[in-house]
Amino acid sequence: MATKKNAPSWIDVKAQLADFDRAGLLTLVQDLYAASKDNQAFLHTRLHLGDDGLKPYKTTIDRWLWPNVFKNQDTSVAKAKKAIADYKKALGTPAGLAELMVFYCEQASGFASDVGLPDDSYGEALVRMFEQALKVIESLPEDQRETMLERLDSVCDAGHDIGYGVGDSMAHLIAKHLGS
Repeated sequence: MATKKNAPSWIDVKAQLADFDRAGLLTLVQDLYAASKDNQAFLHTRLHLGDDGLKPYKTTIDRWLWPNVFKNQDTSVAKAKKAIADYKKALGTPAGLAELMVFYCEQASGFASDVGLPDDSYGEALVRMFEQALKVIESLPEDQRETMLERLDSVCDAGHDIGYGVGDSMAHLIAKHLGS
């Protein structure tokens, strides 16, 4: 069993990479690319490849926040949030983060409205993401805020139908962050 002291770290990897030539590095990146869809999404996003760099992250969010209940699929707030964290590592532009966070809120509130809250933590996570989305939207240029805020306002309206104080919490956050 490896101890923390002898577990490899980035420093060890970096030292090994220093010995690679260009062809060796390209082969390594090609192998990483082939190893997983997550690596592919990361590279596509980082290198601005494809038409919609947010699509794989939205697909993951959609799957874990609005599962097919007829196929006995579960929800997973953690896996949906991981998609946003993965995007942040890959590129993480404020506009892209805001889009994914608002999309997360839309999906979570839509599922909760249609099916009900799977548990208390689902609603709590929705409210936390709503606040994070507001904070990121505040950092956007003025001309990019309006559409995002309109979408969050619709999420807030849906939140009142969910119950459990979700809509009230969202309305409070809007007032707190936007002063309205």
